[in-house]
Amino acid sequence: MDRANEQIEQQMTVLLRRVQRIHLSTGDGGVNLERSAYGIMCKLSDEGPQRLGALANAFGLDPSTITRQVQALEENGLAARRTDPTDRRASILDLSEEGREILNQTRAHRRARMQQALAEWPQSDLQDFARLLQQFNLSLDRLLEGSGAQVPTAGRARAT
Repeated sequence: MDRANEQIEQQMTVLLRRVQRIHLSTGDGGVNLERSAYGIMCKLSDEGPQRLGALANAFGLDPSTITRQVQALEENGLAARRTDPTDRRASILDLSEEGREILNQTRAHRRARMQQALAEWPQSDLQDFARLLQQFNLSLDRLLEGSGAQVPTAGRARAT
């Protein structure tokens, strides 16, 4: 393994250790959204209503796991299911008005905190980082697709 790959692996390990702290420090102080709830809510906001099976597939989760996560959103009034008009046996999940409002507040707070963290970065570095992070996520998607693991498509990757 060359030195760059070693550094990337080390920094990814550091980032993974900090993910929970990042999540907690970027909440808006109002509603404490679990990481899974935030990811599901972002996906619904960005891509519109979804079947639970599509959500499970997008996040690479077992359907029973996504069902539990969705039930928590519903119990908190952040999302609601309705019958799929194309297949009355299935249901579609969408954000409630309260869920959309909370997500918008949380996203605004997270983006403001991210801006604080990156305030000293030159604009060109920010653009490069965004481009490279997207490229990295797409590379991981291709790798995981080749292994048979379920992964989100490129458009869905940012919601997770």
